[in-house]
Amino acid sequence: MAKNKKSTPTKTPTPVKPGGLEFYFDKYAAAHQEPLNKVFQVIAIPLLMFSIFGLVWAIPFPYLKFLGKYNEDFNWSSFLIAACIYYYLKLSPVLSYMVLFILLGFSYIIMQLLQWQKLGGPELWQFSGLLFILASALLFAGYKKEGKKLSFEYRYKNILIAPLFLLHLVFRRFKIKY
Repeated sequence: MAKNKKSTPTKTPTPVKPGGLEFYFDKYAAAHQEPLNKVFQVIAIPLLMFSIFGLVWAIPFPYLKFLGKYNEDFNWSSFLIAACIYYYLKLSPVLSYMVLFILLGFSYIIMQLLQWQKLGGPELWQFSGLLFILASALLFAGYKKEGKKLSFEYRYKNILIAPLFLLHLVFRRFKIKY
């Protein structure tokens, strides 16, 4: 008489939904395997994010009468913050809140740089432009080290996903759900 063997169910990995956050993270991680490139990513992505934010902030914003005394507080980067948070909110609310806090921190630093500019320091666009060039050079060196050619569309999506990817690594390290 044969025993009725119960098979233990094997846990199959859940398929990653194309276009979902984990899908983007998997593609990003697969394109960044070289250890030196990973270091470059960790350094360059926040610098690139800050520099883009600073360059957009430096674009003159028109005076709008209805804003009254708040004209100084409103600029083109306000729209950038709104667009980023909206996009990230659809992907992960928790990570989008972290990006919002980071962008608020960037805002504080930029306001300090504007004070320095008033005291004779470099223009905001010059400082941000220099950071942009340095961050781009680091990223280019990392991609060169990786040895992979990336399409323009892929690079464009990486610019949007990279900050979330770095945050997700921090969240995963501390076992925080996002």
